Amino acid sequence: MSLRFHWSLSQAGDKTRGVRPRSEMSGLLNFDDQVDFCRAAEESGIESVLMAFGFYRPDPLILSVALGMMTKKMKFMAAVRPGVLSPTAFVQQVNTVSALTRGRVCINVVTGNSPQELHYYGAYLDHDERYERADEFLSVCEALWRRDGEVNFNGAYYTIKEGKLNTPFVSDERSSPEIFLGGNSEPAEQLAIKHAHCLWRFADTPDALRDRIAPIIDSGTEVGLLVSILARPAREEALRDAYSMVETLSAKPRRVGKDFAEKTDSVAYRSTFELAEKSNTDWLTPCLWTGGIPHLGSAAIALVGTPEEIACAIMEYKEVGVSQFLFLSWEAFNRSDIDEVTYFGKEVLPLIRKKEQEAKSAYQARI
Repeated sequence: MSLRFHWSLSQAGDKTRGVRPRSEMSGLLNFDDQVDFCRAAEESGIESVLMAFGFYRPDPLILSVALGMMTKKMKFMAAVRPGVLSPTAFVQQVNTVSALTRGRVCINVVTGNSPQELHYYGAYLDHDERYERADEFLSVCEALWRRDGEVNFNGAYYTIKEGKLNTPFVSDERSSPEIFLGGNSEPAEQLAIKHAHCLWRFADTPDALRDRIAPIIDSGTEVGLLVSILARPAREEALRDAYSMVETLSAKPRRVGKDFAEKTDSVAYRSTFELAEKSNTDWLTPCLWTGGIPHLGSAAIALVGTPEEIACAIMEYKEVGVSQFLFLSWEAFNRSDIDEVTYFGKEVLPLIRKKEQEAKSAYQARI
């Protein structure tokens, strides 16, 4: 199976977004810049863009429709937080997006990583309860997508009586959207096994991931990595850009990553931050860099190096069972998001496809 690649739209249209606290971020981004990024990603082999959810962002489903009208192939991975709206209303929205974009929508289920922000939406459950509610939410959604009769559900968090929708999911490929789910915790893993096609988790070393993700893969659920990427023609250039960014951020009194890690109850964010804090080096592997985490947060764990080095690192992850990647890029690395995704498509992705073909040929020769 060929590796699949996705990219976060989070920073397109706001060059300094990643280095500011969330309270200072605007939810109104430059739409033309986002359209340009989606079109560049389409041409660079990226399958979908992540439409993240948060008080400091635009609504992901509405923005997906707008961008879908301006693109031809790109899919939109719209984030949802169970508890913010009813599952019936959510399915109705997703199905409408599918009709308007010819099925170019999938969903990314996140239960939330900031208790303070969850309170803005009237959500007060603790970490594990949020996963219990998400289980019920997805159960109702899946029943509505099956379209095999009225939906009746009586749970601790949702009660649906004789539920139905006359707006179906529209796609030539599927009868319901592909479901991604994010998290590093055991409740996240169990929920992904039950409901998701793919679990997103932050990157770690291949050796650390191998045993942890094996039961998930054995269940039939894929595992993907959420990781930043910084590819440059020469390793010296890659390291220079990475460390020059850290030097710039170190001059500021506020450390966004550390501040957020102290407030979140997310296992993914905390464990990845602790991974960086406890390590004696910024490099967990020759390519996996943690130097940006204290300043930008756990999502700044990054693959850094030349196209060849990064392609080899990605293939090592494939060998332990990782099958999808969701990349982020930081414009503080002295390149725009469009530059990064275009460089990936031209220089990194062809190497990956070549290595996949070589591995396939070697396997076929053995059998």
